[in-house]
Amino acid sequence: MNKKTQIQLSLMMFLEFFIWGGWFVTLGTFLGSNLEATGAQSAMAFSTQSWGAIIAPFIIGLIADRYFNAERILGVLHLIGALLMYMMYQSTDFGVFYPYVLSYMIVFMPTLALVNSVSFNQMTDPAKQFSFVRVFGTIGWIVAGSLISYLGWDATEGIAQGLLKNTFLMTAIASALLGVYSFTLPKTPPKVDKSEKMNISDILGLDALSLLKDRNFLLFFVASVLICIPLAFYYQNASPFLTEIQVENSTFKMSIGQMSEVLFMLLLPFFFKKFGFKKTIIAGMLAWTVRYLLFAYGDSGELLFMLIIGIALHGICYDFFFVSGQIYTDTKAGPKFKSAAQGLITLATYGVGMLIGFYVAGLITDKFQISEGVHSWQDIWVYPAGFALAVAILFALLFKDEKVEYQQQ
Repeated sequence: MNKKTQIQLSLMMFLEFFIWGGWFVTLGTFLGSNLEATGAQSAMAFSTQSWGAIIAPFIIGLIADRYFNAERILGVLHLIGALLMYMMYQSTDFGVFYPYVLSYMIVFMPTLALVNSVSFNQMTDPAKQFSFVRVFGTIGWIVAGSLISYLGWDATEGIAQGLLKNTFLMTAIASALLGVYSFTLPKTPPKVDKSEKMNISDILGLDALSLLKDRNFLLFFVASVLICIPLAFYYQNASPFLTEIQVENSTFKMSIGQMSEVLFMLLLPFFFKKFGFKKTIIAGMLAWTVRYLLFAYGDSGELLFMLIIGIALHGICYDFFFVSGQIYTDTKAGPKFKSAAQGLITLATYGVGMLIGFYVAGLITDKFQISEGVHSWQDIWVYPAGFALAVAILFALLFKDEKVEYQQQ
């Protein structure tokens, strides 16, 4: 991979995750303060991410692997997303907002697999090269969160004035930019010859399901679904939690997690080589347990440092499990269905796992609501901590360690 291509892919990743981090982190607070959404309505809004992820593999399998260049599909989806994001910016009622956020997630979630597919297609050694491109996505997320706090949109006064709606306008502009830029990216043509005879499995991209015949990949797939249940607690509750206990500039403080992600993204090739895939994945899962225990027993006063450490663990939580999993999935996929395979793991994580997770998080959060706007957060955070620990133990016992490497096919 030459330097020009690396720069192009890095900018693509920066914009992709700037867009996601630019509105999703503060969504929970926005729904409660701007739209006066109920707990059930907030769960509905967050679950749109999962519905988009569930649909994503079918879009990728049908289009990206067979008919059109991945970078062109990426551009079209982000241009549509820019329009939908602008409509969300104008919404003042949850009933109006919900159809737009659902439609947006259906077009956005496939792009997570597409940016990976475009990247892997240009790399000669993804296990070594991918992290140095993907890290710019993390930087994009950090910049988005820092801007929100710098502009005061997430400050107590800014929230009261309804300024969080500006996150959607900012994201709409970024989405339009990435939509146009995508058409300049290196060509990523379909891997399947259109003249080949098709069956329903080909059309829906279900060929990637054959990966589940591999016992290790099946275990990894199941673990991906299960670990996303505690992950949903973080996405849905972290911002309202920090806001409720009166942590100022909470969006910027949450971006500390992405700052640590930059460090661990760059260290990931070393951990892969030194400790192997299995130990790296287990370390990521155990980090979730430690994070939630720190959230449970920290506070916004003298124990604020515990919350900061918990946030900073995001680098291990995310990189060691999700980025490692993306690389592992790519090594397992055949050359014809790499996009479908990435879509499949997106289905497992952001789809099925988090759909269940958002539902469970909503039930537990409501269970420990003391009064309007007041929760027993210690009781809430103990649940995902225990669940993540259980998943880590099961994975450690059942997954047979293997060397992650690319085979000549």
